[in-house]
Amino acid sequence: MQIKQHKIRHGILAVTLLLAGGPLLASSHMDAPLITLDDAANTTDVYAFVTEDNGVEYLTTALSVYPFEEPGIGPNKYNFDDDVLYEIHVATGSDLQKGRSTFSYQFEFDTQFKNRDTILQSYLGVINDVDDAAQNLTQTYKVRRVTHRHDSKSKKTRLQYAGQVLKVPPNNQGVATPLYNIDNNGENPARPGVSNEADLDVYTRQTIYDLKGGHRVFAGQRDDGFYADIQGVFDLLQLESPLLGLDSPNKPFDSQGGFNVHTIVLQIPLKQLGGSDQIVGVYATTSRRLARVLKTQRDKNLGPWVQVGRQGNPLFNEGFVAIADKDRYSRTSPAQDARLFSQYALRPELAALLNAIHGTAALTEDRTDIAGIFIPDMIKVDLSTGPAALAGDPDDPGFNRLSVFGGDLLVSRIQEGFGDGAIPGGWPNGRRFGDDVLDIAVCAALSDLRDPANLSIACDGTVDVDAVTANDITYNKVMPYAATPLNGRSHGHH
Repeated sequence: MQIKQHKIRHGILAVTLLLAGGPLLASSHMDAPLITLDDAANTTDVYAFVTEDNGVEYLTTALSVYPFEEPGIGPNKYNFDDDVLYEIHVATGSDLQKGRSTFSYQFEFDTQFKNRDTILQSYLGVINDVDDAAQNLTQTYKVRRVTHRHDSKSKKTRLQYAGQVLKVPPNNQGVATPLYNIDNNGENPARPGVSNEADLDVYTRQTIYDLKGGHRVFAGQRDDGFYADIQGVFDLLQLESPLLGLDSPNKPFDSQGGFNVHTIVLQIPLKQLGGSDQIVGVYATTSRRLARVLKTQRDKNLGPWVQVGRQGNPLFNEGFVAIADKDRYSRTSPAQDARLFSQYALRPELAALLNAIHGTAALTEDRTDIAGIFIPDMIKVDLSTGPAALAGDPDDPGFNRLSVFGGDLLVSRIQEGFGDGAIPGGWPNGRRFGDDVLDIAVCAALSDLRDPANLSIACDGTVDVDAVTANDITYNKVMPYAATPLNGRSHGHH
């Protein structure tokens, strides 16, 4: 669908306020002081977008944790933590504006060793199938769906089928895990993304599970799908960009290039959320047992779960919330955002820093447009649009890393958007793997989106803030969408 630039500009505010969906900058994965000490519970990114598979439409969600995993590290390796409760939350109906979850999906992991009388902790040989005799360390997990009754007791439902064991595939070590890599050779780089599940590597394909109610799930190591020059952002906003008054571009420096993360991907059939004619909110949390938080007991079964990490849109806690409140954000829920954190969106210090360092004219007061985005801090997704265009090899027709700023649009059945239902094809309408959140967000920061009759747009569809315009490996266009984990023997850092 072709929409003229002036219609895009005059519709941005309406969609911003309706979807309340995006960050002002991007995420370095180090949002608050305390959570940086707890890598396994440290959320890096949350994704949420509409997909279709075999005629079924899904809200596809993803939560990544464990920032900056160096591929192939040993003898210990990165894993999901048995003592962490990982949760993906979805808000529907009136719960969206109230900032509370309607449904929560809980993931708990368990780690086993086949042989403890060896130094070969993870790999006893070449792994040909998940959990074969060569895979010494195996993780399994359980999935529960919690339906919240805010005026009575919530209902918990175990999702996997009776007798079904959900397994985590091995990490990509290299020679021990050759099937992750090009030509099934452990010395080669990881396989690029594919467009059909049949073309996925064996380990990934064997660990995509169908659950009760039509849900689908995957959990395992993946490439870090976020890309941006975050080193430049936090080095006094040293981004060599014409948009910021600087003419000579930087060499591309992807701060997350060459690193893996651990990712949970959950596909939720839209019928399980009450249908497609609605906007929903998505965020994620991590929790530890109270005894472990207080360090008074080592028994993970003692004490209630205590939330230690939270994320919806990237950067809100990291780039907006003051140091005094960063750890509080990690411990609270979106239902408290209006009371505790709205001032940080209405008067963003980050806008003032852009002005001071680069001489821009970003508004620093009364940013109701920014507050409409972040409060409450959930990623908002219009489910009525049909599937989003995806990044891959090749990208789907219509996909653009800049989303609405690059003319990437979807058509909503439930809101007017830019006219005739046109709304962003990606973030801030959800967030896909491949959305260039840094470039999109800087445009929003320097623009004035408060008055739909008098919009001021600071950039066009060619913006390039940091010279990083793509991930270091192509994404999959099928479950689990996140790219293949990078090979411990063949990868590089930017």
